[in-house]
Amino acid sequence: MLTKKQKNLLLFINKKLRSSGVSPSYEEMKQSLNLKSKSGIHRLISALEERGFIKRLAHKARALEVIKLPETASANDIYNNFSPSVIKGGLDDVKENSNETEVPVLGKIAAGTPVEAIQNEVSRIPLPSNLEKNGDYFGLKVQGDSMIEAGINEGDTVIIKRTDTAENGKIVVALIDEHEAMLKRIRKKGKVVALESANKNYETKIFGPDRVKVQGVLVSLYRNF
Repeated sequence: MLTKKQKNLLLFINKKLRSSGVSPSYEEMKQSLNLKSKSGIHRLISALEERGFIKRLAHKARALEVIKLPETASANDIYNNFSPSVIKGGLDDVKENSNETEVPVLGKIAAGTPVEAIQNEVSRIPLPSNLEKNGDYFGLKVQGDSMIEAGINEGDTVIIKRTDTAENGKIVVALIDEHEAMLKRIRKKGKVVALESANKNYETKIFGPDRVKVQGVLVSLYRNF
């Protein structure tokens, strides 16, 4: 059983890794726990390593890997809630009055089981004003509930910035075996690619690197209320 400080540090490390793919610095860990010195962090990390919760990666400064989380961790602790940039009021309001750059909606994307890869434009929507106009964006209608604990609901229209690379922990459109697409959080571990759901009822999907292609990264979404 972990102490309160051990659990809080473990969850902080997990959150940092999922959001940026990089372990937090000792200074960041010290500040997160309100400790006066870094020596306490060293002791906590050693305790977590001894109990099998984390692993130090050899030949890399500050590199930690979270092996497991305590059973008492909540869904929010585990999934590092993504706070989408939600355009309140939804598409019905913005379509009437917007003269902004438009984004093609290419159909539905599965946030659950995969669906056939999306290619055909079905409609167009305004590009959210907070996004850079020089990017290449497209929209997809969310189908399924596997990302609900990351703030992404079935029926939302996600805005994707087209790219073929993504940092660990980013929510991406992943193309599997050239014909199935899904919306998942990506994490590369050695020679495998993990596509993680944000719903405890769905398992993480593991693929070889040659089977997964990133098509874009989630940057915003529209939601009708």
